[in-house]
Amino acid sequence: MEQIRIIISGGGTGGHIFPAISIANAIKELHPDANILFVGAEGRMEMQRVPDAGYPIKGLPIAGFNRKNPFANIKVLFKILKSQRMAKQIIRSFKPHAVVGVGGYASGPTLKMAAKMGIPTLIQEQNSYAGVTNKLLAKTAKRICVAYEGMERFFPKEKILMTGNPVRQSLLQNSITHDSAIKSFGLDPQRPTILMIGGSLGARTLNESVLSHLDEIRDSEIQFIWQTGKYYSKQIQEVLSANEAVPNMIVTDFIKNMDEAYAAADLVISRAGASSISELCLLGKPCILVPSPNVAEDHQTKNAMALSTKEAALFVRDIDAKDTLINLAIETVNNECKLSSLSHNIKKLALPDSANIIAKEVIKLAGF
Repeated sequence: MEQIRIIISGGGTGGHIFPAISIANAIKELHPDANILFVGAEGRMEMQRVPDAGYPIKGLPIAGFNRKNPFANIKVLFKILKSQRMAKQIIRSFKPHAVVGVGGYASGPTLKMAAKMGIPTLIQEQNSYAGVTNKLLAKTAKRICVAYEGMERFFPKEKILMTGNPVRQSLLQNSITHDSAIKSFGLDPQRPTILMIGGSLGARTLNESVLSHLDEIRDSEIQFIWQTGKYYSKQIQEVLSANEAVPNMIVTDFIKNMDEAYAAADLVISRAGASSISELCLLGKPCILVPSPNVAEDHQTKNAMALSTKEAALFVRDIDAKDTLINLAIETVNNECKLSSLSHNIKKLALPDSANIIAKEVIKLAGF
């Protein structure tokens, strides 16, 4: 029997890469001999993370449009045309039975050329508000896997399948207890714990919110695990060194074992990326979402609103976070009734078998 060949394209952030790898792993579980090739954007995170996960990847010279300097976009147009030509060559040589797009720059040219060449395509739209690229690709896509209700506003209803967003497998297989997770960070199991994460690079507003409320944190009975992000780490360490020590706060640039960090947390403060939200839903974690204002079409705000209107998360605007976030977090983590209600409501939104459902759709499209 012929070996199934699949291309998965996209990336740019962990939020696109982790689901893509989860889908690849799920396809491999169903078809161990499957040949899977990734197509990413040169110089972006996927070029390292995908080979680390054991899959080959080809890079395209694609870049996003510069909204501040329109003249810089002449170069971008050339990169798009070159990327389309390269995507066509990759598809011709690899001969995939189906192509999957997970969002990010590379998925545009790859899915466009695949559809033109008559290869069935599947889009995995992670957000509650569809981006421009996916709206265009949807016209020729055979299947569109979504994580939120009401997506027929953007896509043809008959192509939509509600699957949820795949998450890191390590989180689902985690058996660590709250107490042992707390102890692994050297913290006190008797005290409530707040985990603050701004993504792998960090989030300036979240970091500024902490730095402007060090006294309140120090005087509280709460423990904080604070992931600053690598980009801000040095600057934050300098500020902390110049201030009185905060013994009830663990500060780290990057948390490698997110399963332990989630298990330790009674409350999570996070940006509102689709991947983070899916993880919080599956784990039933009470959370405060602070959407990043620096993302295309402000989709993080729409993601956060989709949860806060169902009382499944608290929502703080980026502009208000510096003043209100830390006090709200301390107040919330001390309110067991509120934590329990948030946990109950967010868990109802979880879709646990996403990667497997999407993998089966891909295999079906491929004709296997």
